[in-house]
Amino acid sequence: MSSLSSYDVGKKSFEGRRYKSDIAATRKAMNLLLAPMRELNRKRSLETRYKPRLVMTMGNHEERILRVMENDPKLDGTLSFADLGYEEAGWEVIPFLKPISINGVIFSHYFTTGVMGRPITSAAALLSKKHQSAVMGHVQKREVAFSNRADGKELTAIFAGTYYQHDEVFLGPQGNSQYRGVWMLYDVQDGEFETVPVPLKFLAKRYTRPHRRH
Repeated sequence: MSSLSSYDVGKKSFEGRRYKSDIAATRKAMNLLLAPMRELNRKRSLETRYKPRLVMTMGNHEERILRVMENDPKLDGTLSFADLGYEEAGWEVIPFLKPISINGVIFSHYFTTGVMGRPITSAAALLSKKHQSAVMGHVQKREVAFSNRADGKELTAIFAGTYYQHDEVFLGPQGNSQYRGVWMLYDVQDGEFETVPVPLKFLAKRYTRPHRRH
């Protein structure tokens, strides 16, 4: 939602941004993400189709839609979260900063601390503040912390890093060296699980189709 960013309005880099383009990019990305699953299910019977639970935790960039309407009420009814097409694509959409617990692990775009609601700054702090296995995004760094409850159960907190190929200008030359990939939580049982990081480089090598030679 770069067209709704308030940080660089008036700068040269802001020129040409359009809400319509942001929505088109979001829907195109979602179609690319879900295309393999849709293709798989197209070939299967209704009884054997792959139907995972799809949960989307809204982030601060999607929240720009709401913020713009609050700052300019005449736009109310013109812009909408529905424009993004998440629910239409089959996702269970969780509002920004509303945690959701799945099998004893709590997820949110980020978790807050203090009266000002600032983002928690480390995985260790996430465990000490929330006392529960938790996963969040928001920041570019990858970080994992472990602890144990009094009954011996292991708690794990994950800062997930990023999952994009481009560099962000605002991070500078050194800030763009972060981990890029996804996390698989393996054998989740009441908040306990094994952490399995899967780098973007591995996924690209494993699943990118080779170009055919003519």
